[in-house]
Amino acid sequence: MTAPGTKRLSVVLLVMLAVVLAVLAYLGVGGGRQYLANRGFTPLAIPAETVAPAAIASALAGARTAPAAPSADPGAPAPTAAGVAAALAKKLTSTDLGPSVSAQVYDARTGASLFGRRPDDVIAPASTAKLLTAAAVLTARNATDRFATRVLAGSAPGEVVLVGGGDPTLSAAVAGQPTEYPQAARISDLAAKVRAALGSTRVTRVLVDGSLFTGASTAPSWEPEDAPSEYASAITALMVDAGRDRPGAGTRSGAPDLAAGNALAAALGGADVSRGGAPAGAKVLAEVRSAPVGELVEQMLRNSDNVIAEVLARQVAIAAHQPVTFAGAAAAVSASLRPLGVTAGDGMRDGSGLSTADRLPASALTQALLAAVDPAKPRLGPLLSGLPVAGWDGTLTEEDRFTGSSAVADGFVRAKTGSLTGVSSLAGVATDADGRLLVFAFVADRAPSEGATRAAIDGLTAALVRCGCR
Repeated sequence: MTAPGTKRLSVVLLVMLAVVLAVLAYLGVGGGRQYLANRGFTPLAIPAETVAPAAIASALAGARTAPAAPSADPGAPAPTAAGVAAALAKKLTSTDLGPSVSAQVYDARTGASLFGRRPDDVIAPASTAKLLTAAAVLTARNATDRFATRVLAGSAPGEVVLVGGGDPTLSAAVAGQPTEYPQAARISDLAAKVRAALGSTRVTRVLVDGSLFTGASTAPSWEPEDAPSEYASAITALMVDAGRDRPGAGTRSGAPDLAAGNALAAALGGADVSRGGAPAGAKVLAEVRSAPVGELVEQMLRNSDNVIAEVLARQVAIAAHQPVTFAGAAAAVSASLRPLGVTAGDGMRDGSGLSTADRLPASALTQALLAAVDPAKPRLGPLLSGLPVAGWDGTLTEEDRFTGSSAVADGFVRAKTGSLTGVSSLAGVATDADGRLLVFAFVADRAPSEGATRAAIDGLTAALVRCGCR
């Protein structure tokens, strides 16, 4: 007969075991993945049993410092074009992809083309276009560059002018509270510096100056509902929290410059806010600087942030001495990519891929990725390190990504997603079964069903992970 105390202990142990198993199951599926992402989980901290493949980890390890070989296993067998074609053949016939599919696969180590289907036809890239903006800004700017936001003295006592320098993540979070984006500069720090500079003079008026950017604040080819929306705001040189009226706001702003002015006015104890400029030679009262360009690129790619993308595209235009408009930024991005061997053409209409009028060849995506894995181009490292990891972070933790048989790709793929009505795309790097790093792009721009088409593209990518492709 079992003693009562022993029986109770057994029940307790069984309950504890059930709880542990439930937690492990949770962390292994969508909800847990999203929890880990929200808690700042990064691929570099993946536990050993699920660590990202060495080929990707090696490329990331030297992304910010010295060049790194794109593959940690130089002896990994090389895939063949016939092997890749065989791995993809059946899945490319899926009706879920629709009638218009562009695809391209390269061996990252040698740059050899392994597969191509209409790679040079122009397509709507959706958010995979952010790969080009990332490559361009990392070419035009140093990854360590930061953008300044300043407060200048106004033309009358008690008047100050908040001048935007194109920092998309300047934060209105109050002192002591976390910012919406890591390493963000703070309005509260600007306010503290202004108070110190003015002494007993009270600020009664805040003017906002976003004149660094010119032209329309929304792209002519954006849909009317695109801005303001959850995923986009008007694009100005002055904003807080990537175009939000306040940290954590669900919908972004139609007037981000005024939102920034209101945040500064509140931090200073209240003041009137309007648009305006400072007199010539005005004294600088305060300045804060953004997170480094490399960090902004990672934030843009990981969460597919349209606002950060548009601001970074304008920073390319500024560096290239081009008009700081949607058209000027798109042209500057395209021109900045040519020295990398990336031919984007002249079909881009914005820097984020949000425009349904954007057109570029799918080969431009793989060309940008090949440049990023090239050890001779270490300044492009943040493009790689910013790509979401399947099953672990960013947009690749969405509930319907890499599920079922495609879950084999979890931890083995870093890629940029793209999604518009009728368009589904994915471009990035994957490690095959032999440990070889592959560069790929898949774009379906007449997608019959958003969910089914994304699943079909995930299936194509998973096929690359499964095969040695020899």
